[in-house]
Amino acid sequence: MEKWQAWEKISFASGVDPDFSEEIASIPGGEQVLHCIQCGTCSGMCPLSPYMDYMPRQIIAMIRAGLRGEVLSSYTTWLCASCYACSVACPKEIRVTDIMYAAKRLAIREGIHPRRFPTPVLAQAFFKEIETCGRSTESHLLMQVLLQTQPLKIFKQTRLGWNLLRTGRMAVRRDPIARKGELRRMLKALEKEYMVGGKRQAPVVPEEVS
Repeated sequence: MEKWQAWEKISFASGVDPDFSEEIASIPGGEQVLHCIQCGTCSGMCPLSPYMDYMPRQIIAMIRAGLRGEVLSSYTTWLCASCYACSVACPKEIRVTDIMYAAKRLAIREGIHPRRFPTPVLAQAFFKEIETCGRSTESHLLMQVLLQTQPLKIFKQTRLGWNLLRTGRMAVRRDPIARKGELRRMLKALEKEYMVGGKRQAPVVPEEVS
């Protein structure tokens, strides 16, 4: 974590999105965001909270406060290990992990996630692989992630990559499924509801009536 991320930040009313909590609540998995009592149990149970810029409890409070930019650009949602320890311990039975996923899907859609952070890059690269071929090829997936996050690390991994190729542990060629068109149609049908892939469309401004 960079030093500046631990500093106190000031948010102005002009930067608050009053509809943000309702938007998160409308995404599958985010319905319970308004039920949080801010007890902090989720933050105490999270094994990765020491590495987060905001605690899980803070993320939920920020969602309800309409701090859209701060939530979607934070590292917290991407550091979530999906262990569900927070959900198990929550006295209100809130699935905090699902709220994190809802925020991640929205961040990917709007393209405002942390730059050069490997997790969102991996998520988008994996989705693109599935959309293109129907299954992921580890070598192509790894190359895309390294090129976008740590391109110089490719040279450090050359020997390891060669050994994996030589022993048949990593494939070079893609192995696409037979009926890719049907898969794309299914993904397209789910895109609007579950917000997988794509970016938010700009709202249509109605023309003035003269």
